[in-house]
Amino acid sequence: MQEFRDRVAVVTGAASGIGRALAERFAAAGMKVVLADVEQGALAAAERALASSGARVLAVPTDVSKASDVEALAQRTLEAFGAVHVVCNNAGVSVGGLAWEVTLADWEWILGVNLWGVIHGIRTFVPILLRQGEEGHVVNTASMAGLLSGPGIAPYNVTKHAVVTLSEALHHELAVASGGKVKVSVLCPGWVNTRILDADRNRPASLGAATPVRPELTAVREQVRQLLQSGLAPAAVAEHVFAAVRDGRFYILTHPQWKPAIRTRLEDILEERPPTLRVMA
Repeated sequence: MQEFRDRVAVVTGAASGIGRALAERFAAAGMKVVLADVEQGALAAAERALASSGARVLAVPTDVSKASDVEALAQRTLEAFGAVHVVCNNAGVSVGGLAWEVTLADWEWILGVNLWGVIHGIRTFVPILLRQGEEGHVVNTASMAGLLSGPGIAPYNVTKHAVVTLSEALHHELAVASGGKVKVSVLCPGWVNTRILDADRNRPASLGAATPVRPELTAVREQVRQLLQSGLAPAAVAEHVFAAVRDGRFYILTHPQWKPAIRTRLEDILEERPPTLRVMA
């Protein structure tokens, strides 16, 4: 996609972290931006900040795990701006714990946001992009956890691997259905300075409390927190995404130092050997 000015971007999970940075980058390119998030206070603050910079912006409270909310988001977008050109299915949460101890409520929450949120975004917005007959782009946020499989975050790995394969299939389908006009990218970042470990702040009360962190895993969790805090700035990730949309690039790997680990995983598969555990800093 080469033209951005006056086109429309929709970003889920836009109140903070990578989502907010994406919204700011698209706004800086002259796009009209629709912000979607379940955290209403932070969403309103993000809307005010973008509007004060001169951007044309619309904030829509959205729980991406609900198809009706995503459909309402699309309707509000079309009512306000008449079209949509870039869709970032970015909202995400995290759940840790041993695979056999994570509760069904934890699974329901993380699958609902990280996977069903992307599914709802594709089912709702791709038909609109195709009907318009213009250039369009879908960006699905996965993770290095969608290409590697570390311990202690099995539910997160499951959702992110699913987003990668869903995006790969969508790439092939859109190449046929749109004649190449509508493209897709999958974002697979490593450590990024976000509040993903504090995602419980938006956990629905109906699902109860998250699985407690085992005492022996507390130190590991704090190490992860430190790695996140020293990680890539969300604005830098947004630059990678913007360049990928502009250049029509599918895989967005923001941390090239992780590529050897990806190569090792592929070799493990081809050699039919057990997966290699590599701790990435």
